[in-house]
Amino acid sequence: MFKMELEKKNFIGLGLGVLIIIVGFIFLRGDMKLFWFLVVIAVIISSLPFVVSIVLSQGRQKDKEERFLEFVRDLVENVRSGTPISKGIVNLKNRDYGELSKHIKKLANQVSVGITLNAALLTFAKETKSRVVARAVGLISEAERAGGRIDTILESVSKSVNQIEELKKERKSAVSNLVVQGYIIFMVFIIIMLVLEFKILPLTAGLGNVQGLSIQVQQVNPESFSMPLFIMLLVQSAFAGLVIGKISEGSIMNGIKHSFILLAITLLVTTGAKVLLG
Repeated sequence: MFKMELEKKNFIGLGLGVLIIIVGFIFLRGDMKLFWFLVVIAVIISSLPFVVSIVLSQGRQKDKEERFLEFVRDLVENVRSGTPISKGIVNLKNRDYGELSKHIKKLANQVSVGITLNAALLTFAKETKSRVVARAVGLISEAERAGGRIDTILESVSKSVNQIEELKKERKSAVSNLVVQGYIIFMVFIIIMLVLEFKILPLTAGLGNVQGLSIQVQQVNPESFSMPLFIMLLVQSAFAGLVIGKISEGSIMNGIKHSFILLAITLLVTTGAKVLLG
C-alpha cells in the first residue's frame, strides 16, 4: 500500500497555497470570480508536490522491477559457475542496482549473519513492495527448499520477469494513441460544457410567455445549472485520469498524475472562463 510521507516540498507547497489565498482575500474580495480563480491556482500549487511525490514513488517502483531482472541474471551466472545461491547474493551486494541496491545489501547482510535464505528472501520481497519481485522470490524460495536445480529455476524466473517487463512496454506503446485520444476527447467535452453554460443556457433565461400562443414557459436560471455542470466536469476529470492510467500502465495509482492534470485543466478553464465570459 502506498504511504504518503510529508516532505519539505509538501509543506512549501501548502504554505504557498495558503499565502496566495490570503493575498487574494485581502486584495480581491470585491471580485469574487477572480478571487476563486486565484484559489484554484493556490489549490493546484498546494497539491502539486504531493502528486510529484506519488509519481516519483511509482518511478522508483518501476526501477526496482527493472533492476531486479538484472540482479536475477547476475545471480544466474554466479550459480552456474558453482557458487551457492547464498554466496552469490553476497557477491552481488556491492553492485549498482539503482533503487534496488539497498534491498540487495540488506538481503546479503541477513544471509551473512546466518538468517535463512527463505526468511531473508521473504523480507526482501516484502520491503520492495512489488508483486513481480514477490512472485519471483516465491519461486526461488520453493526451489531452494525443494533442493532442485536452482540455476534452472533462476533462469526461468529471469525469463518470466523479462517477459512481464516486455509486455508492459508493449502495452504502453500500443495504447499511447488511446491516451492522446482520451485527452482530446476530454478537451472537447469541456468545450461543449462551456458552450452549454455560457451560450445556450443564457438564451433560455429570457423565455417567458410565447407571443401569439397561450403557452406558459417557466423561466430557467442559468446559474442553477452552473454547479451541476462544474461537478460533472470534476467527476469526469478524476475518473477519466484513473482510466487512462489503468489502460496505459495497468495501475490506477499511475492514473493519479493524469487525474491531476485533467482536474487542473478543468479548474483553470472553468474558473478562467467565468472571469472572462461570466
